[in-house]
Amino acid sequence: MAQSFDISHAPFDRLTPTEAEAARAALDIGYFRPGETIIARDGAPDSLYIVIKGAVEERDADELVSLRGPGDCFDSRALVQGGGSNAFTAREETLCHLLPRELALKLINRNPRFAAFFYLDISRKLEAAAGATDEARLSPMMRARVRDLRLQVAETIEASATLEAAAWRMNQTGAKALLVKDGDRIGIVTKTDLADAAILRRLPLEAPIGPIAQYKIIAVEAADFVSRALMQMTKHNKRRVAVADQGEYIGILEDIDLLSFLAGNARMVAARIDRAASVNELSSAASDIQAQTRVLRRQGVKFEVVSEIVSDLNRHLLAKTFRLLAPASIARKGCLIVMGSEGRGEQTMRTDQDNGLILSEPVPQADLEDFRGKFTAALERFGFPPCPGEVMVRNPVWSKPVDDFRADFRRWLILRDADAFMNIAIFYDAEAVAGDPDWLAITKAELAEMMCAEPVLLAHFARAADQFASPIGLFNNLVVDKAQGDALDLKKGGIFPVVHGIRSLAIQHKLTETNTAARAEKLAELGVLGRETARELVEALRYLMTLKLDAELAAVEGSSLVRPSELSTMERDLLRDALQIVKKFREYLRRHFNLGAF
Repeated sequence: MAQSFDISHAPFDRLTPTEAEAARAALDIGYFRPGETIIARDGAPDSLYIVIKGAVEERDADELVSLRGPGDCFDSRALVQGGGSNAFTAREETLCHLLPRELALKLINRNPRFAAFFYLDISRKLEAAAGATDEARLSPMMRARVRDLRLQVAETIEASATLEAAAWRMNQTGAKALLVKDGDRIGIVTKTDLADAAILRRLPLEAPIGPIAQYKIIAVEAADFVSRALMQMTKHNKRRVAVADQGEYIGILEDIDLLSFLAGNARMVAARIDRAASVNELSSAASDIQAQTRVLRRQGVKFEVVSEIVSDLNRHLLAKTFRLLAPASIARKGCLIVMGSEGRGEQTMRTDQDNGLILSEPVPQADLEDFRGKFTAALERFGFPPCPGEVMVRNPVWSKPVDDFRADFRRWLILRDADAFMNIAIFYDAEAVAGDPDWLAITKAELAEMMCAEPVLLAHFARAADQFASPIGLFNNLVVDKAQGDALDLKKGGIFPVVHGIRSLAIQHKLTETNTAARAEKLAELGVLGRETARELVEALRYLMTLKLDAELAAVEGSSLVRPSELSTMERDLLRDALQIVKKFREYLRRHFNLGAF
């Protein structure tokens, strides 16, 4: 029995305790001399090998494909297929654990999560990893904290205040309960308490609220699990609990907010947006949209679903803001657009504003300037920070008549510099959210025509996909940046090359889709990309975006850095697989657009 075997290494970390013990009991140890062939090319291995010490070269003919070190296993593909392996040779003195093929296949057949590691194509492995973990299926109550929920503001009022004053305070703040300060005591009074006092007990409106307040407050800590808040509400038959943090009350959790969290409250947020009659009312709903990202990920929802929900809510919010603020001249002649990741429907964490306004014809300048200021101010109030590059409605460059946009297209194509190509990329990802969408469709089609008229121009545009160094090394090792704390940039090294490469192909074939996955699917239908290639690219992109999102939620929002040392063995293996797919796609782009000629 190999007691020293580390069960935490992928894919063995997915075995049940019983299966893990069976694997340990069956393991043997093999010793290989430097240069010794472990598995011959096209050989059918009788074991799954897990490197304990040393290094193993994987070769396809004379080409070195990868270098396997301690903790790595091989060759799962030949094990499952019964042959067709590359050659594996010990580079130096090497020790390996040997798991018998018969038991390995039995575990694969019995354990779907373990089997996911052995899928023949990387895309299915990535897809399985995205949704197959038990943790992703756990109830959100088991992981979410009270601080992650929407809390009512903890409004405080003196015990000497009148019933009428308390009612006015609730009406002004939208609160359903107030904290009552009576000397050193803190109590709580609700709308129901006020109604009972005035109607059932016939107390005058001038009566103080102190005597009707309840001074035995049911409270939970902000760091408590949501399950505790639910338990407290149920145990004490209360519709709300106070929330404390380091001895201070910071909010009140209502039962409706708790239940909407457990059910997923995207529909409720959309309904609040629809009901809003002012920017002030929209502001509260906007704060709930950002919370959706954290809530949905805690519930194990896949990245693509999270981004779709959040993008839809953001567009809903912007459309309602447009309807509230746009004067008649702009409402009739304007088309409000969102661009960048928001336009592609791949936004999750709230980042810079990327929006614009296309006008079918000029409108009164006073109307336009007033709308520019009010619209951008409203979005800043909602939590959308200004775009450093000023790609936003308040910038006249991005809010003007359609003929002026056409003039910009011609200027960008003449300049052919980095800023011009960036503007083209931003605009081609645009999506209409309010007003007449035809003007966006017309201008995007015209831009694509201009770009396709000169293949060399399109190649210069596509070259940006290859501007950042690949974070995958010669031996399939992850290349980290020492200056960034041994981290790698998922956006530069993986996400951007896929997004921009597919965008370049989309322009070349004049596609109307904006979402990267939808573009890849359409390119596969046209035969530009093989179906398996498109599938691999989409799954790799989703995995990289999921890692980026989880890193943002765990650390600083907006960061695309991930430290491989902080990932599990399985996650590192999948990251390597995803980046290998990106690396192959970059090679395809170089050939397709003949980038070596520039």
